[in-house]
Amino acid sequence: MLLIARRHLLAVLLGVATASVPLQACYSGYPEQLIKIIVTFPPGGSADIFIRALEPIVAADLKQGFVIENRAGAGGNIGMAAVAQAKPDGYTLGVAPAGALTVNPHLGQPMPFAVKDLAPITLLAEIPFVLVAAEQVSARTVAETMALARAKPGGLSIGHGGNSTAMHLTAALFVQRAGVQMELVPYRGTAPATSDVLGGHIPFAVLDIATSKQLILDGRLKAIAVSAAQRVPSLPDAPTFAESGLAGFESVGWFGVVAPAGTPADIVKRLNEAFVKALKDPSVVEKIRSLGAEPVPTSPEQFARFIESESAKWGKLVSEAGIKSN
Repeated sequence: MLLIARRHLLAVLLGVATASVPLQACYSGYPEQLIKIIVTFPPGGSADIFIRALEPIVAADLKQGFVIENRAGAGGNIGMAAVAQAKPDGYTLGVAPAGALTVNPHLGQPMPFAVKDLAPITLLAEIPFVLVAAEQVSARTVAETMALARAKPGGLSIGHGGNSTAMHLTAALFVQRAGVQMELVPYRGTAPATSDVLGGHIPFAVLDIATSKQLILDGRLKAIAVSAAQRVPSLPDAPTFAESGLAGFESVGWFGVVAPAGTPADIVKRLNEAFVKALKDPSVVEKIRSLGAEPVPTSPEQFARFIESESAKWGKLVSEAGIKSN
């Protein structure tokens, strides 16, 4: 009887072990096909530039290519919803902007996804912004911009990269702190906002440095102030808002990589390793810093805690500043 029991136990254990092999095997070969990564802004913006700089190195590490798909709109909600609703198999990722994960949930509007529907992989980069003016605008400083706005209450506008984006919050924070009336004009990303301020259709815009730096250096746009706590090395002549008279002013955006919630932990780990490795590559670091941003590789757990803390911070600002989604 004891011998039979032992044989039965052995058969059960072997059965469990055999049953677990296919489950492990389906992850061990990852990735076996192209990986789609959804960018929540149009081509030419900082998120698009960053992921295209990383893609060759990540693809080489994973031995598999990427298909980059731009899905702009709703402050990143459209793209993030597509990621959240995708099959959690590691073959659909998203470049998450700060606004979609930490601002939009506080605006009181229906959300097409919840933050819990996404699995953090790693933070990519932190990005300060710059308030720029069109060539024909007379203002060259924060003080002159404020004076111009006070002379024309409600008659001037500031473009930005989309409702509830960090650029929107930066523009709203400037208007609040400066005590002026200016219309905030949302665009579907920084590229179209840049185009309109270049064309003189709007006098001012809050842009990311990645898309505006060369235009500023070429003299086609005027840099009024940067939103970081300190001056940005790639735009050393542009003062901060704080040193321009708005003490304590700081607003920095960021991007990170996410997958659908439920993506297997070992795939998340493998993706994190590949992206972190790329973010530490000297050529990528140089590229990101040349655009006025700073690479910030993290673990999935660190990124999750960062999202939580950022949500609390931006939620407080949204409430205090009375920021609306439109």
